[in-house]
Amino acid sequence: MLDYILFMLIEGRTIVFEILKAILLGIVEGITEWLPISSTGHMILVEEFVEFKASAEFMEMFRVVIQLGAILAVVLLYFNKLNPFSFKKSKEEKMDTMAIWYKVIIGVIPAGILGVLFDDWFDQHFYNYIMVAVMLIVYGVLFIMIENRNKDRDTKINSFNDLTYKTAFLIGIIQVLSLMPGTSRSGVTILGAILLGCSRSIAAEYSFFLSIPIMFGASALKLLKFGLDFTSMELAVLLTGMAVAFIVSIVAIKFLMSYIKRNDFKAFGWYRIALGILVVGYFITNRTF
Repeated sequence: MLDYILFMLIEGRTIVFEILKAILLGIVEGITEWLPISSTGHMILVEEFVEFKASAEFMEMFRVVIQLGAILAVVLLYFNKLNPFSFKKSKEEKMDTMAIWYKVIIGVIPAGILGVLFDDWFDQHFYNYIMVAVMLIVYGVLFIMIENRNKDRDTKINSFNDLTYKTAFLIGIIQVLSLMPGTSRSGVTILGAILLGCSRSIAAEYSFFLSIPIMFGASALKLLKFGLDFTSMELAVLLTGMAVAFIVSIVAIKFLMSYIKRNDFKAFGWYRIALGILVVGYFITNRTF
């Protein structure tokens, strides 16, 4: 009897520790999914210090499916803007809302097709600290250069009505670059949108909206690949991570939209460069080649 009680205490403590780790990763995911600073780069660093007692297959699935919590935050915050069936909207407003969805669908086609075909290949060949660090630094420099270039330029696209289907598709093509770990899906999409004449707010919102079908699709694929045969601890870890990512994402999205009303993206560029250097420095000093 005593052995059983000790076993249950140890098992309970293990579950608590794993849930605490899931809370930490949920916080990291909720912040980094929306700010253009690469969730992958941060996850690599965090997982160096926080090791789950879970299979590699579960962790591969967890890193993607935890994003569902973050996506639900977008759905909640922009529900009215994205709901074409609202009784409060006029016929014209409903048509405008449907137009947003058409532009989202067009924008996800390139990444959707190539993601299904090559996502695992990119992760297998490029999911390493060297490539992530390089992408962090490269896109950090690009953020600074593009913001300096656009400093005195007027934006051409200041609403979704100004966003043409051609521009939406071009942004979608640029988003394909996010298949490379370390680029940041939101970061590369925002950069592309700004280059094509979008205001920062439209670039950020369009990036948010593009993430909805992409992340739902990616999560569905990972769940199908992993299967639904979860242990109780795996299920607790996954649901906890998603719930925390949802709550933190609400705060992160509100912060970003408020921040870019008064500031540009250069601070995120400098942060990416610093993080890239930190990633390289950490792994060089802590790994034997």
